[in-house]
Amino acid sequence: MKKRPPRLHKGDTVGIIAPSSPPNIERLTQSLAFLEQLGLHYVLGNTVQLHNHYLAGTDKERAEDLQEMIEDPNIKAIFCASAGFGAARIADQIDYLSIEENPKIFWGFSDITFLHTAIGMYADIVTFHGPTLSSIGRDDVTERTKHMFEQLFQPAEIHYDESISPLTTICSGVARGEITGGNLTLIANSLGTKFEINTAGKILLMEDIGLEPAQIDAILNQLKQARKFEQVKGIVIGDFAEIHPREYEDSPHLEELFEFYFKDLNIPVVGGFKIGHCEPNVGIPLGVDVILDAVNKDLAILPGVE
Repeated sequence: MKKRPPRLHKGDTVGIIAPSSPPNIERLTQSLAFLEQLGLHYVLGNTVQLHNHYLAGTDKERAEDLQEMIEDPNIKAIFCASAGFGAARIADQIDYLSIEENPKIFWGFSDITFLHTAIGMYADIVTFHGPTLSSIGRDDVTERTKHMFEQLFQPAEIHYDESISPLTTICSGVARGEITGGNLTLIANSLGTKFEINTAGKILLMEDIGLEPAQIDAILNQLKQARKFEQVKGIVIGDFAEIHPREYEDSPHLEELFEFYFKDLNIPVVGGFKIGHCEPNVGIPLGVDVILDAVNKDLAILPGVE
C-alpha cells in the first residue's frame, strides 16, 4: 500500500490550484466558505483566474503552480479547483521526488485522474479521488459529498454499501487489493505513455461522463487489448453520467457492456457506486487497500491519511 500523507488539523492552510481548465469562479467562491467551515485557511494558486483557451494558463504556469504548492511547507493539502482538460500535459513537468519529500493531501477527480496515476506511480503517495472545489459550490451538492472531506482530518475506514446507493453485482466474489483508476477516458489516455496505469493485482475504479455507449465500448475494448483486465483483482464501477446514445443506434445498456467485458474474468465486479460526476460524489483515497465484496455488495476502504 502507498504512503499516506499526514492528516489535516483545524487551522491548517491548504492550496487551491487549477491544473486543467479554469474553474467557475462563482462556484469556487462559494466553496471557499465551506473550507472555512472546516476550519481551514487557503491560498489561491496563480492559475485559478488564468485563461488560455480551454486551459487555466499555459502548461508552464499550471505546472509551476502545482510545484510551488508541493514545495511550500505551509501548505498541508492541495485541492483542485476544477477539472476539464489538460492535466496530462503537465504530468511530465512535475518533480515527483519533491512530492515524496513533501507528502501532502492531493484532491480532485475527472481530468485529474492522470495526475493521480502519475503521483501514485512515481511518488508512491496516496491521493484522493474527490469532487473539485468548484463542484462543491453547486446548489445541488449533498451533505454526504461534503462529509467525505472529514476523512482528511481523522483516519477512518469508509464502508460503502447499499445504504448509500443501489448496487449491482456484475460478477460475484470477494477480493482485496490496492484501488487505482478514476476517469475511464483518462485511464485509456495513459496507455502508451510513461504514466501508463498499472492494474496488476489492483482493484480498478472507473467512471465517466458524456460518452455514448459505443465510445464506452471502444475504451473498454482498448483496455482489454492492452491487457489491463488480465491481472486485475476486482472492478468498482462508479457513475456514468449523461450517457447519450445516438438516435439511430440500438445501443446496449451499460450493464450489458460490463457483462460482456468482465463476466469471464472470474473477479468481483460491482456497479452503481456514486463516485464520479454525480451527487453524491463520494470522495475516496486511491492507493490504499480495499475489500470489494460482490456477494454482499460492499466496498471497505482503509484510511487515506495517517
